[in-house]
Amino acid sequence: MSAGGETLLGIDLGTSSVKVALFDPAGRRLAGARAAYPLDAPRPGWAETNPRAWWAAVCAAVREVTAASERNVGAIGLSGQMHGLVLVDGRGDPVRPAITWADTRAAGLRSEWARLAPAVLGRLGNPFSPGMAGVLLGWLARHEPERLRAASVALQPKDYLRLRLTGLAATEHTDASATLLYDLTTRAWLTDLAVDLRIDPALLPRINEAAEIAGPLTTDAAADLGLRAGIPVAHGLADTAAAMLGSGLVTPGTVQLTLGTGGQFVTPVAAPAPAAERGIHSYAAESGWYEMAAILGGGLALDWVRRLLGYEWPEFYDLAARPIGPGAPLFLPHLVGERTPYLRPDLRGAWVGLDLGHDRSDLARAALEGVALALRTAHAALGGRPAGDLWLAGGGTT
Repeated sequence: MSAGGETLLGIDLGTSSVKVALFDPAGRRLAGARAAYPLDAPRPGWAETNPRAWWAAVCAAVREVTAASERNVGAIGLSGQMHGLVLVDGRGDPVRPAITWADTRAAGLRSEWARLAPAVLGRLGNPFSPGMAGVLLGWLARHEPERLRAASVALQPKDYLRLRLTGLAATEHTDASATLLYDLTTRAWLTDLAVDLRIDPALLPRINEAAEIAGPLTTDAAADLGLRAGIPVAHGLADTAAAMLGSGLVTPGTVQLTLGTGGQFVTPVAAPAPAAERGIHSYAAESGWYEMAAILGGGLALDWVRRLLGYEWPEFYDLAARPIGPGAPLFLPHLVGERTPYLRPDLRGAWVGLDLGHDRSDLARAALEGVALALRTAHAALGGRPAGDLWLAGGGTT
């Protein structure tokens, strides 16, 4: 996809920032940039972002990295945060703010999925999670039907970027499989389920392969980004699947920890095996499947504690090396509910065991330990598979 001295441009849409990097054809990183955007909470349990803020951040970061290189961009690849929902109209404009994976407004719809036949649940291969697109569409059908009527298609976050880049409204299997509307056995939408949940199947986009070319960079997008029009853009894939692919994690039995805003243990599997009672997710990979145990309060919880207590990151992380004293408090990082293993969007965080002798350093140290313990619990739910080598990915592991 890249010839001569051309570079490859990678765009990763995270929860609170976008990361952009340039690579040479051999995969060596040449330059990188990051641009942030807010995660809004207009009501308790809501977690939204303006999709236009995503695009503005992408444009700023792309211009920054390309200014550092004299080589032309030969191809563009995408990855992004999983779950959530972006509704756009026929012109490609958002009809409401994007809803992210951390949103819990749809928790009350759990009973709708609980009543599904075991055979249908087996085809979904995933436990109920209120931040998944299928659940969010069900909530909007009941509470904001006018938004659905105004929408032309329901996209995942990185799919919105592809729409802005190429004009193509579509998705691919790694993100589609994380919507609770996707059949893991046939690798297609469960349209009958969508109808049963009051969701118009016409909103579900075409599912393509992640490695396929979605189309050329449009003239308008090229002008925004400061690039030439016509650059091929790949469909891209979900961030967790992208991290697995980048690490070469393809053999069943190997395990990777990705720690960013949330935290996930993932392992490739030969076939999807629903394990909803353990809070395990089964998703499609580029060629096969993987299982995932996920916590919601990884970097999200640590950043909240850090800001609350007034620490800079280096000072905050230094506390991890401090010995645990007697009577140390315990921190529960469930600020936006929890997935593995509890499947409880209503869980909330806390410091437990406080006394007058504790100070802010004790609270910070407890937060670091609390996230580590939550990760340990998630790994145990995955089966506690011993890893000869544990692969690491995500900003929280560096």
